[in-house]
Order: sequence, then structure tokens, then C-alpha cells
Amino acid sequence: MTLDYRWLYDTVRMRFESDEAMEAFLPKALTAEELKRKGDDRYLSAMSQRVFQAGIQHSVVDAKWPAFEEAFCGFVPEQMVLLGPEQIEAHMKNERIIRDRTKLQSIPKNARFILDIRQEQGSSFGEFIAGWPISDIIGLWRLLAKRGARLGGRSGAGFLRLVGKDTFLLTSDVLARLAAAGIIDHEPTSQRDLQIVQDAFNALQQDSGRQLCQLSAMLSLSINPQF
Repeated sequence: MTLDYRWLYDTVRMRFESDEAMEAFLPKALTAEELKRKGDDRYLSAMSQRVFQAGIQHSVVDAKWPAFEEAFCGFVPEQMVLLGPEQIEAHMKNERIIRDRTKLQSIPKNARFILDIRQEQGSSFGEFIAGWPISDIIGLWRLLAKRGARLGGRSGAGFLRLVGKDTFLLTSDVLARLAAAGIIDHEPTSQRDLQIVQDAFNALQQDSGRQLCQLSAMLSLSINPQF
């Protein structure tokens, strides 16, 4: 089964007063050059922010993030990789941040992940992220889940969305549209199931020329106009 892009566009377009309004609403991913220019401290900050957002209202975490930036000295990986148990315990006394020991422990682990990728690739982490093909974005999800700390499930895609890397999100509305189109019949969790979803997005991307994040939003809007 496939999704017809023209039908999807027409369905979503009816939600808006004009083409301009629709285009202004849809998300936009950063270019490869913009991703490369981001410092690796910004990638570690976004990883940490996404880890803390898990299971918590995102706005609560976002409001506290300036305090996190101050407490963790801007998330420079070379510094954060040195965080040990004593430093973590000291942060547990900081009332300005969210004091979750397990999530705090992910910061030095993800700093190590970033530094390892830099060493292996001989480039910045931003260049690594920028160069990953969106036609296999689920492969990047898999790598983040395997080598990052607490970046499995939907957190990997959420992190990529935070930093501006083009990715689709498997929200309940997106899954509902994929199910209605006969592409899936249950929530995709296995690599085989995720590949079916990736193939569907790749086909839509080829038909439309749109970014994955925009197609993801359009699929949600086709189900839920209040997206």
C-alpha cells in the first residue's frame, strides 16, 4: 500500500486559509551546512534536554533549561565526560534543575558517545549528523539507541528534531494515518516494521520533494486538524 501525496496535500491544505499559511505552519529542518556549524556542545545539550523531557511535560523542562546550561557550563563534551559520581551528587542538590540522578548520569555517557564518534569519523559530531542520509533515518535512530544513553524509543527522533536534523516522528496521529492507508497494522517496533515506514516516507519524499518533518506533520494534520 502507498500514500498518495496529492490526496495528502489537498486534505491538509483545506485546514488552512492559504498556501502561505500552510507553508508557514509546517516545520523546517536545517540544511547540512547549518547542522555542521552547530557546536558539539549544542548536540550534547539537545541530547540532555530530550532525555529530561521523557515522561515530563516538555514546557517544564524547557523553562528550566537555561539553569541546566549554567549548571553544566554549556555542555562542552570534553568537560562533561569528566563528570563523576561526586559531581552528579552535587548537582542533585541544585534546586534550579530537575534532580533525576539516572538522567543526570546520561550526560557524561552521551559526552563520551559524541567524543567517540568524533574520533572514529575524524570530524565533528555535527558533520556526522549532517552527512547521515535521511533515506535511512531509522538507521540513525538505531545508532542513537545503541550507542547513546537513554536515546532509544522516540527519544532519538525527538533529539534529531530538537537539533534540526530532518526526521519524521511516529506520533499517534502519524501511526493512525499509516494504518488507515494500510501501510502498517500495528505500532512499528521491529527493524522490519520500521523499514516499511521508512519506505513509505521515502516514496512520499520522492513524490513531493518535501522534508520528512513536513510530511510527518502533514500526516498528523490529515488525522487531527488540531495538531
